[in-house]
Amino acid sequence: MTLVPGLRAQSLIVVEMDDTAKSVGSGDVPVLATPRLLALAEAATVRAVERHLAPGQTSVGTRVELEHVAASPLGTRVQIGVELTRVDGRRLTFAFEAHDEHSVVGKGTIERVLVDRARFLAASERRTT
Repeated sequence: MTLVPGLRAQSLIVVEMDDTAKSVGSGDVPVLATPRLLALAEAATVRAVERHLAPGQTSVGTRVELEHVAASPLGTRVQIGVELTRVDGRRLTFAFEAHDEHSVVGKGTIERVLVDRARFLAASERRTT
C-alpha cells in the first residue's frame, strides 16, 4: 500500500436532467444537485486511491464538508478535482474543488477510512439481522 498525500483524480460531467436538484429530490430547480456534486467528488476520491490499496482493502466515507457556492444549469460542464491531503493511519483526508466554465461552483473536504472489505460487509450484515 503506497498511500501518500498528493494522489489525485478528477470527474467531469455535463449536467443533464438526471443530475439536477429537481430530479434527485433535493430541490425543485434544474441545476446540478448538491447530492450529485458530492457523489461525483466521492467517486473521484475512490479513483484516486484504488490502485494503491492492498488486496481486499477498500475505503468508506465517514465525514464530508461541502460548500456548493454556484448553480450549474443544464448543459454546463463541471470538473471536480480531488487530492489526498492527509494520511493518518487508516484515515484519509481529501480536498476537492468543482469548477464550471466560469468559476468555482463547489469545494470541501471528504474523509474516508480504510477497511477490509469482507470484514466490513460481514459487520454490516450483522447489523441488519
